[in-house]
Amino acid sequence: MKESPEEQSTTSRPRRLFTGSERPFDPEDLVMASGRDVTPERVEMAKRLIEEKGAAAVERYLP
Repeated sequence: MKESPEEQSTTSRPRRLFTGSERPFDPEDLVMASGRDVTPERVEMAKRLIEEKGAAAVERYLP
């Protein structure tokens, strides 16, 4: 018997989606969210940005 579309969508999708800074993030996450390669220099810059702006730093890139 075939599953209904409703049953299929709930089994393959997460129950709750997260965006922006709802969850903890690392400087590496911020660099990747900006679409750049992770380098030590960019991680340091991301650390400073997180210290200055807090959650707003990652919200700039993620909705």
